[in-house]
Formats: sequence, C-alpha cells, structure tokens
Amino acid sequence: MGVPPRILNKIADIVGKSNCLRQKEDILCYSYDATPDAYYPDAVVFPQNSVHVSSVLTLANQHGFFVTPRGAGSGMTGGSLAVRGGIVMAMTRMNRILTVDRDNLVAVVEPGVVTGEFQKAVAEYGLFYPPDPSSAAFSTLGGNAAEGAGGPRAVKYGVTRDYVLGLEVVLPTGEIINTGVQTAKGVVGYDLTRLMVGSEGTLGVITKLTLRLLPLPESVQTMTVIYDRMETAAEAVSEIIRRGIIPRAIEYMDNASIRCAEAYMKAGLPVDAEAILIIEVEGTAEETARIAEQAASVCRKSGAREVKIAKSSQEAEILWQARKSVSPALFTYGPDKINEDIVVPRSKIPDIVKKIKALSRRTGLTMVSFGHAGDGNIHFNIMLDKKDPVQREKALQSVEEIFDFTLTLGGTLSGEHGVGITKSAYMTKEIRPESLALMRRVKAAFDPAGILNPGKMLV
Repeated sequence: MGVPPRILNKIADIVGKSNCLRQKEDILCYSYDATPDAYYPDAVVFPQNSVHVSSVLTLANQHGFFVTPRGAGSGMTGGSLAVRGGIVMAMTRMNRILTVDRDNLVAVVEPGVVTGEFQKAVAEYGLFYPPDPSSAAFSTLGGNAAEGAGGPRAVKYGVTRDYVLGLEVVLPTGEIINTGVQTAKGVVGYDLTRLMVGSEGTLGVITKLTLRLLPLPESVQTMTVIYDRMETAAEAVSEIIRRGIIPRAIEYMDNASIRCAEAYMKAGLPVDAEAILIIEVEGTAEETARIAEQAASVCRKSGAREVKIAKSSQEAEILWQARKSVSPALFTYGPDKINEDIVVPRSKIPDIVKKIKALSRRTGLTMVSFGHAGDGNIHFNIMLDKKDPVQREKALQSVEEIFDFTLTLGGTLSGEHGVGITKSAYMTKEIRPESLALMRRVKAAFDPAGILNPGKMLV
C-alpha cells in the first residue's frame, strides 16, 4: 500500500514542494544503489534540517508509512533501498561543513557532505581526515557513518567509526538527540554514538556529525610491488607488519583485477603479474624515505619481482584511480557479479587466497579478489550470468563455502559494506541467536512502530 497523496502533500508542506519528488522519472534515480536490485519509493524527500526530519518521521509514525534514509546511494548491500515502499529520505541537500576547529582537531558537518570534498576542505587547514572508502569521490559522510565505511588507510588509522566523536540524530519516533562529545575522552552514559555508526539507518537518521581530525602528513610515498605468485604477495603483507612497519595502506590485486583495471584505465599495470601490492607510507620526508625502503626490502626478500616507487603525486594518483576502478570494471568478465567483503586475520590471507583459487578452478567460475590486505579485508567477486541457473547455483554455493571458511579462520562476513539486504540471510552464521534477539530488542526500543528502513539487517 502506497503513501496516500494527502500525506505526500503534508510532507511537501514540511520540506517544500521542490524538495518532494513524486514523478516516476524523478524517483527512478533513488530506486537503486550499487547492487543490481531496484525498488521504487512513493516519493523522495530532501530535508533541509533536523526539524524537517523529525516532522516527517512523526508523520510516519502517525500514518504507518515507511522511511528509508539515503546518502549518495553508493552502498554495496542495498541498505538505502526502499524495499517495502514508502518514502526515501535523501540527505544530500544537507551538505554544509559547519565548523573546522584547528585548535581541537574537530569538524562539525551535515550528513550530505561528500567525503572527498571534506578531505580537500580540511587539507586547506593543514588537517587530515583518514577514512577513505573507494567511493570517497561521491559517497557522503552520513552514509559512511551509517554503513561503517572503511578504506585502504584502515590498516594504520582505523575506519569511520574511529573518527565520529558525536552525532545529532533524529530517532524514528521523531525525538532529536545528541550523542557523544567534542573532546578526546568521554565516558558518561552508554556509547550511543558507536551504536548509531554502522546501524545502516535502522535506528535513527543522522543529521549532524562531529568528526575527529589529524594533522596532515608532511610526506607520502607510494610504491607498486609486483609478484609472480599470489601466495607470496599475501605472505609479504604479514611479514611487513611482523617487522613493525605500519604503512598507511597495503592494497592487493590479483591477476584478474590487474588485467581488468589496466584495460579500463591504461595505467601501465603489469598484466602478466599474478599479484601486485600497492603500499603507501607517510611521515616526515626522512621518515617516509626510511619506512619506504624498509618495506621495499621486505618485499624483495619475500620474492617480489620488482618494486616501483611512484615518481610524483600524479603518478601515485593514477595508480589509486586504477585500484579504485576495479569494481566497476569487473563487468568485462560477465554481465553480473556477486560482491562480498570478507575479513580474515592478516596471517590467514594466504589461506583464503588459496581457497578462492581452488574454488574458482572447481566451479569454472571467474573469481576476482582484491582489497585491503593490510587489515585482511578481501573484496571477493564472482562473475556470472545470473540468467544461467547452473552458474547462479554454483555461485551461491561458493558464497556459502567462502563464508563458512572465513568464519573458521576467525574472520567476519563484512568489513565495510554492511549487511543491508544482500547479507541478512547469512547473519545467523556469525551472530548467535541470543545476540540477534538482543539486537531486535534494541531495534524495537528505538523504533517501536517499525517505520525506519524496514527489511534491512534484522529481517
């Protein structure tokens, strides 16, 4: 049952007619994300402030329609899809950087600020916001917080949740609350900020974020390390960390992803290599040079064919663009893909790499892996034609097998993409029934009417 026109008129009165889209051609762009699924909402609403959000949610409780919060819609698990209809609440027009405090290394922003634009803005103050999801050029800070986004720099700096000090949140029942602090420490009451970060818009709508910043590093150096064996590259990652060398990023790409990215970007990647590592280090100029040489030495001793250091920031940027192009470029291998983001302990990366290779040989399916080797976060992709029932069944069985193996290694089923609708069926593999029951009670306490982002995570 859709939202009645008279209710949509009330919503338009709240946010303004230009901020309430109803025509099918207008709401088409808000019916999908980075998954292949699409669900049309009854309308798309663009609130301008927390009062607008509160008023719409209050109305939703009164009339029983669903509200799905949305950032840029770049999510990989369907978290921002209106799977049960209702309205999509797009936060992209709340996009101001409110304050940047150089003395206390904090910033206050609205949720619609694009992550990459925020990083550029604070860099002008000599400051640094480390979280860097591959979608940083278009994803928003509110969406990053809701999904618990990560990125290559997590190996040294952690993920989005480590930089969110406080939030302004509108609860599903319409109350506006403030969580957390603007200080480095704070232990008064339950940590509602951490509860909200990664909750995928199921517990509240983020309308303001207080973010921790760091001083901008003086020097950064990027290198490409080329390997003839994937297992050797994976073992090198563990050896680098064992030696006490902590780069700010250690990414890896297998041969399939190298060839795909090179065809897409023409970045000069070695298409004959079985694997490459992209390693980035930073510090003062002297520290950077020393750490880079230490990391390069470990790689050479581990069997690297070649270590290439980027000669300029422009060369390094092209390399990162190639790495970040892998996911969209993969469709050269097939019309469809299943995209997972498992995480294993770093020392277990060789085990999961061997498992993926063996599974690909056994099933005959193209399987591509790349990702954040520094923290064990593997982006595992199965390329297929979903119209082929044999391929589809093999692919789904492969996902089950990889998930089970990941858990036996002490890993987790999602490092940064979240649960959404694509992983909800697998939650019981990792989360015990008692914990799931507690999570459902938490959801019910925040959202007794069940109006906010239904059909996600705890289905």
